[in-house]
Amino acid sequence: MNVAETERLRVRWLDADDSAFILELVNEPSWIRFIGDKGVKTPQDALRYIENGPVAMYKRTGFGLYMVELRDIGEPIGICGLIKREGLKDVDLGFAFLPRFWHNGYAFESASAVMSYGRNVLGLRRIVAILSQDNHRSSKLLEKLGFCFESTVKLQPDDEELKLYAIAR
Repeated sequence: MNVAETERLRVRWLDADDSAFILELVNEPSWIRFIGDKGVKTPQDALRYIENGPVAMYKRTGFGLYMVELRDIGEPIGICGLIKREGLKDVDLGFAFLPRFWHNGYAFESASAVMSYGRNVLGLRRIVAILSQDNHRSSKLLEKLGFCFESTVKLQPDDEELKLYAIAR
């Protein structure tokens, strides 16, 4: 299901056919450093990740992480979406892209489209984003999107402290 289209991108629900891409994305060093090792090492693990993560959240909440692909050719380049986490009161914007697609404005473009969807279709008044203390690139992107640093949080008592950014309309 398509969620949004921009001049260059299509944002859509993830499905089983995306498992090879997810396997590549979640094993990128940047993903592991800033998001964490999800233990996705095989195509079957990637399929389980999609089914138990994004697809389960679509069923539970009507939203989740979405595939971002180049609109004209359908090439997957990253993920961007909205997540409802146990440890957060608000819905969280998340995104990750393969490094070969960095520096093209795709994260800003897709995040803007997803935030618009969240506000206009889902009725969200406030969206947050969490990131590791040293993820300076994502901090800059969030600020460009209009988010402001609000506090630090831990999703679980033993987790690392994360920066929490928020935007409200």
